[in-house]
Amino acid sequence: MFAGNVKNLDEIKVTVPGAVNAFKKTLIGPREGWEGWVMRLFTLKDRGCSPRHAHPWPHINYILRGRGALYAGGKETLLEEGSIAYVPSEIEHQFVSASDEDFAFICIVPEAGDK
Repeated sequence: MFAGNVKNLDEIKVTVPGAVNAFKKTLIGPREGWEGWVMRLFTLKDRGCSPRHAHPWPHINYILRGRGALYAGGKETLLEEGSIAYVPSEIEHQFVSASDEDFAFICIVPEAGDK
């Protein structure tokens, strides 16, 4: 059993090349008892973005607030609060904020994807 509040979790700046104004909080994963999976909260601040990248695991995403775009598989999809997205493994993708307000989304990946 685990219960907590996101405001009490550490926010870590994403420092990989290509990330701009991107921050992550790990919400639930193996440390909290969810073996094999990790649920993270990403916040892209002030027109931030994730790097354009691909990897061997899928993403499951739910947009909590703000507006932005997902570039995946050569297509742009506009996202807003309430949007959902699934990015299959090995598909090049990038999340981009569309404004100065925070663009925040849940991202669930297999445990190997959160190293």
